[in-house]
Amino acid sequence: MEARLIFEKEVPGSNSFSLEPCNLTYPCDIPNPRSEALKIPEVSEAEVVRHYTQLSKLAYGVDDGFYPLGSCTMKYNPKLSEELAALPGFTEIHPLQPVETVRGCLEVIAELEEYLKQITGMAAFSLAPAAGAQGEFAGLLMVRKYHKSRHDDKRRVILVPDSAHGTNPASANMCGYEVVSVPSNEKGTVDLAALNELCNENVACLMLTNPNTLGLFESQIKEIADVVHRVGGLLYYDGANLNAIMGLARPYEMGFDIVHLNLHKTFATPHGGGGPGSGPVGCIQKLQGFLPNCEAEASIGKIKAFHGNFLVMIKALTYIKRLGLAGLAEVSKHAVLNANYLMHKLQDAFYVPYFAQGCMHEFVLSLAKQKEEQDITAMDVAKALIDYGIHPPTVYFPLIVKEALMIEPTETESRETLDRFVEIMKEILNDESIKQRPLKSVITRVDEVKAAREPKLRY
Repeated sequence: MEARLIFEKEVPGSNSFSLEPCNLTYPCDIPNPRSEALKIPEVSEAEVVRHYTQLSKLAYGVDDGFYPLGSCTMKYNPKLSEELAALPGFTEIHPLQPVETVRGCLEVIAELEEYLKQITGMAAFSLAPAAGAQGEFAGLLMVRKYHKSRHDDKRRVILVPDSAHGTNPASANMCGYEVVSVPSNEKGTVDLAALNELCNENVACLMLTNPNTLGLFESQIKEIADVVHRVGGLLYYDGANLNAIMGLARPYEMGFDIVHLNLHKTFATPHGGGGPGSGPVGCIQKLQGFLPNCEAEASIGKIKAFHGNFLVMIKALTYIKRLGLAGLAEVSKHAVLNANYLMHKLQDAFYVPYFAQGCMHEFVLSLAKQKEEQDITAMDVAKALIDYGIHPPTVYFPLIVKEALMIEPTETESRETLDRFVEIMKEILNDESIKQRPLKSVITRVDEVKAAREPKLRY
C-alpha cells in the first residue's frame, strides 16, 4: 500500500470546483487571523476518498484479528452496545437541559452505579472520571482528603508493588505523595514480610491490582489488607484486571476501601485509540462523602464537567444487563481458561516465570533465554507477529521480568485462534528473517531509539 501524505499526491488544477465570493457585509470589523491563504492540497474527489480509505485500513483493531495486548483487555465487544449508545435519545441531549427532560438518562446513570456496587461490594460510586487514570487520581485525592479530615498530615507515602501499572506511581506523584516500591516475592506476589517493614504511620495507602500485573491472584490479600489497616492506611484497588474475577470475587470482601474501574476495557467499550474512556471510582461507606462531583461538603469536588462520559456508560450498562451476574462470572472463567490454555501450550518453547500454580486472565513470557542463546528479543517477536496479522502483546512490562511479553487472550477468542497463535509463536523462533520483520507492513523495521529522541512531528 502506498505510504504518501495527501500533500504528496497533489496535482495542481485537479480541484475543479470553487466557491463564489462572499458578498455579506458585517456590522463590525472582524480581524482576519490568517496572514496567508489556507494551505489545502489540490486533489480530486476520488483521490481524497481513496487516500482516507487507505489510511483507515492501516488501523488495526479487534475486528481485524487477534489482539493479545496484556493488561489492556482488547476483546471483541458486542455491537449491540454500540447500537444502543447511538440512539437519538442518548446522543441528542445536553447536560444543561432541565432535569425533567432527561430523567431516562439519569436513570441509566443511577442503575449503572447500582450494578457496579453489586459487582465490587462498594457502598457508593461516582461515574464522573473520564478514564481509568483519572479515576485513580480521584481515588488518591479522596485518600488525601480523608487523612486531612482526621488532621493526620504525616501520611505522605503511597506504597506501590514493583509489578504495578505505571499510572499508579504517576497518580500518586501528581497528588504530592512520595512513592515507595513494595518488592515481589519468589511467587510474583506481594512480599508480606517486606510490606510489614514498610508499613508505618506515614503510609497513606497501598495501591494494588488483584490479580496483579503478572496475572497472579494475591492469595494473601486479607493479610495484606490487615497490615495496611493496622497502621491506619487505606487499601486502593486498581480495577484494571477486574475481568478476571467479576461475578466471582469482590474487592470489598478482600478488604479494599476504594476502587476504580475501567468501563472502556472491562465493560464493552472498544479500548485504545485515545478514548473515549470512563473510570468510575467507588468506596466503602465511611468514604462516600469524599467522592468527586457529589454534594457532600467533604467531596474532593469536580473531577470532570457534568456527568462523565455518558455514552460509555450506556455501553457498559448494556453489557452488564445482557450478561447478568452469572454471565459476567462466565466471562471471567473463560478469560482465565483461555490464558491458562495458551500459557501451557507455550511453556515448552518459552520461559514462563512465576506461574507454577497457573495464571488468571493473562501471563508473562520471558525471552531472556532466547536473547542470550539466539539473540532474539521480545521486540523481535513482537515485530514479527505483525506480518502474521496479529497485534503484538505488551512488551517489556512488567519491569521485573526480563525481555517480557505480556499476553492476554481474553474470553472472546476461539480455541482455533489460540492454537494458530501458538504455531506462529513457535515458528517465529526459527525464522531467519526475524531481525528484519515486519516485511509486509507499510512501515517496516524502524530505529526506536532515533524515533524517540529525534521524532519528526511536522511535515
